[in-house]
Amino acid sequence: MMALTLTNFRPMGFAAAAETIHVREDGTIAAESSADADVIDCKGRWLSPGWCDLHVHVWHGGTDISIRPGQAGRGSGVTAMADAGSAGEATFHGLREYVIDPAAETIKAFINIGSIGLVACNRVPELIDMRSIDVDRTLAVIEAHRDVICGVKVRASGVIVGAWGITPVKIAKRVAEISGLPLMVHVGEPPPLIDEVFDLLSPGDIVTHCFNGKRAGSLADTDSLWAQAKRLAAEGIRMDVGHGSASFSFDVARRAIADGLEPWSISTDLHLHSLPGPVFDLALTASKLLALGLRLETCIDAIAARPRSILGLPGANALTPGSRADFTVFELIASSFEATDSLGANLKLHQVLSPKMTILGTSVAAASGYA
Repeated sequence: MMALTLTNFRPMGFAAAAETIHVREDGTIAAESSADADVIDCKGRWLSPGWCDLHVHVWHGGTDISIRPGQAGRGSGVTAMADAGSAGEATFHGLREYVIDPAAETIKAFINIGSIGLVACNRVPELIDMRSIDVDRTLAVIEAHRDVICGVKVRASGVIVGAWGITPVKIAKRVAEISGLPLMVHVGEPPPLIDEVFDLLSPGDIVTHCFNGKRAGSLADTDSLWAQAKRLAAEGIRMDVGHGSASFSFDVARRAIADGLEPWSISTDLHLHSLPGPVFDLALTASKLLALGLRLETCIDAIAARPRSILGLPGANALTPGSRADFTVFELIASSFEATDSLGANLKLHQVLSPKMTILGTSVAAASGYA
């Protein structure tokens, strides 16, 4: 492996500026250049901490909706991702052995509170009744895989929990508390109601699909829910986009951003049904939020430093000597792309994020966006 020197870039999302970045042969950041380093000319493009998608489904072969990690990864500018509950305690060992460990990207996971995870997603719900959860086994799997499990996932949606309502969320929250991990809650069609979910959350927990437009399942349903969501976000509840094929509304997101309710993280919920559209990739998802009023710097924080912190990866401090090199190089280019949300509404994007390369250790890989 050759040492690297990165030049001719504009840094974004870092705590300190830099004109050059030096990478040792072992892939870590160095204070000084090596005499025989390969020079990587970034051609005046932006360079940020490696993009991180906090909500994907990449247990390919272990669930009927998952894609391969590479379909969500470096080729589209993403160097790290979190599988959001594809595996429960009964299948997590397979996710680790066949997906997480061999992947080129950094992959961590939220373990599903339902033992079977998303083996047959929505066709065989993972939360039918009390037989669906094994607290002891889930806690044991978390302890055995502490290095890759970054949280607990529960889908709080009527199609999953049926008459069981809020109870699975309560159990998932207790398991997360015992484990010292954040809880990620999928919100959607009731039961339970979204305010029932909100009442159980604490700072550091994550609400994914935060800008969904589902009736009786959206934070935009009532003024009191909207006010509660704003208060919780200010208190440290993390609002995550989780676009997906059914969970992102331009109208809700536009209103939220205009009212100061910005997403903490921008994620795709990429799976077999959302990859071909309307989601496509993380760059396009972030470009939608940019078009809806989010500042470019905020968009980059929401796909880089912030979600990376959940995975235990350096974010704004990613230039610190000794850290593993992990960067995305990208442009902001003019566009006339006609984007679609999960409800079929259209939005013309006049600018889109366009990834060009990723750097992981001493590995440099080309990247491109869908739009």
